[in-house]
Amino acid sequence: MIRTALSILSTNALISLVLFARNLIVAHQISVEDYGIAATFAVAMAVVEMMSALGLQQQIVQAKDGDDPHFQAALHGFQVLRGVIAGAALFVISGPLARFLGIGEIAWAYQWLALIPVLNGFQHFDIYRLSRQMRFGPMLLSGSVPALLSVLAVWPFSLWFGDYRVMLFVILLQSVTGMITSHLTAERPYRLSFDTAIMARSLRFGWPILVNGILMFLVFQGDKMIVGRELGMVTLGVFAMGMTLTLTPTLIIAKSASNFFLPQLSRAAHEGGPAFQSLSIVTLQAVLSAALMFVAAVAILGPTAIDILLGAKFGALHDFLMALAVSQALRVSKAGPAIVALALGRTANPMIANLPRVLTLPLCWYVAATSGDIHTVIWIAAAGEIAGYALATILIGLDLALWNREVLLSHIAAAIFLLAALGMTASEVHLSFWEAGGLCLLLGASIFCQPQLRTRLIARWARGKK
Repeated sequence: MIRTALSILSTNALISLVLFARNLIVAHQISVEDYGIAATFAVAMAVVEMMSALGLQQQIVQAKDGDDPHFQAALHGFQVLRGVIAGAALFVISGPLARFLGIGEIAWAYQWLALIPVLNGFQHFDIYRLSRQMRFGPMLLSGSVPALLSVLAVWPFSLWFGDYRVMLFVILLQSVTGMITSHLTAERPYRLSFDTAIMARSLRFGWPILVNGILMFLVFQGDKMIVGRELGMVTLGVFAMGMTLTLTPTLIIAKSASNFFLPQLSRAAHEGGPAFQSLSIVTLQAVLSAALMFVAAVAILGPTAIDILLGAKFGALHDFLMALAVSQALRVSKAGPAIVALALGRTANPMIANLPRVLTLPLCWYVAATSGDIHTVIWIAAAGEIAGYALATILIGLDLALWNREVLLSHIAAAIFLLAALGMTASEVHLSFWEAGGLCLLLGASIFCQPQLRTRLIARWARGKK
C-alpha cells in the first residue's frame, strides 16, 4: 500500500515538476511582462473549468456502478457535450476577458485556447475507471507523457515566436497529446452514449462541484486578476511565478491524496463499518502533515531556489514567498476533508468550505486598488483559508467523531510550527543551519502529534519488514 502511495506521489510530483520546469524555461526565454500575459492563459482556462466542472472523473471512481460499460459511455457523452459548450463559451468571452485584463489586442489567443476543452471532452475515462482497482498506471501516463512533450516543445516554439505565444502553443500541444494518450492506454473501446437519466444523475452529483468550481476559480485566479488589473503585467509576472512555486507542490499533495485515498474511502463507505472512520482520520492527518512539510521545504530551500532558478529578474519574490507558502498550505489542508466528503457523496462540503476565502476577495481588491500592497492582499487571503479549513473540518466532523484532545493537540502543534516558520523567515531571507534544524524538529513534533497516521505508518512499515 505504501509502495502504491509513493508511486502515485512520485509520478504526480514528476508531472508537476516537469510543468514547473517548462514554466521556468519559458520565464527565462521571454520578458517578465510577457510572462504576466502568459499567466493570464491559466486564468482563461480556469474560467472554462469554472463554468463546466461536474466531477465526472470523480463520479466514475465513486459510483457503485462505475465499472458498468454503459455508465462509462454515458459519462463520455456528457463529457463531450460539456467540452463543446465550454469551448464555445470561452470563444465568446475571449474578447471581454482580454479587455478586462487590459490586453484586448490578444483576444485571438484566448480563442485558440477554446480548442482545449473540446479536446479534453474526448478524453477516455478508462484511465479513471481503472483506479477503482488501484491501477493508476494509465492515468499517470496520461499526465506525464503530455507534460514531457510540452517541455520539449518549448525550445522550437521559443525560436519561432519568442514571446507569450510560446506558452499558448505548448499548452495546446499538451492537451492534444493528453487526449491521445488516454485512448492509447485504455483497455475498453471508446463508446459514446447520451443517456439523459445518467446525465441527470451526474448533474445531481456534480452541481455542487460546479458551484465549487466557480469558487475555486475565484480562489485560484481571483488574486491574479486583481493583481494584473490593478498593479500591471510586470507585478503579475512576479506574483504568478510565486503562485507557481507554491501552488505546484500543494497541487501534487492534493491530487496524490485524492488518487490514493478516494478509491479506498469510497469502497469503505459502501461497505460500512469502522474502517471508514479510521481511514478518514488517517486521510485528514496525512494531508495536514504533507502541508506542513511543504512549508518547511519552502522556508529552507525556497530562497535558494529563487536565486538559482530565476535570478535577479524575479528577486522581488523573496518579499512574499513565505506568505504565499503558508496561504497555500492552509488551502491544501482542506483537501483532506474534501476527499472524505466526496467519498460519502457530500459534494457540497468543499463548496461551502471555499466560501470564506471567496468572501475575502472584495477586501483584497480594495487593498490592491488603494494601497498597492501585495503583502496585505496575501495575508487577507491566508485569513480566508484559515476560516475555510476550520469550516471544512467542522462539516466533516458532523459525520465523523473528530472532536477529542488528540485532534486539538495536532492542530495546536501545526499552528506553532507555522508561526515559527513565519517568525524565522521574517527577519532574513536565508535560514541559518541552526534555524533550519530547529524548524525540522518542530516539524517532526507536529507530525508526531498525528497519532492515527503515525500508528498506520509504523504498522505498514513493520509488515513490510516481515
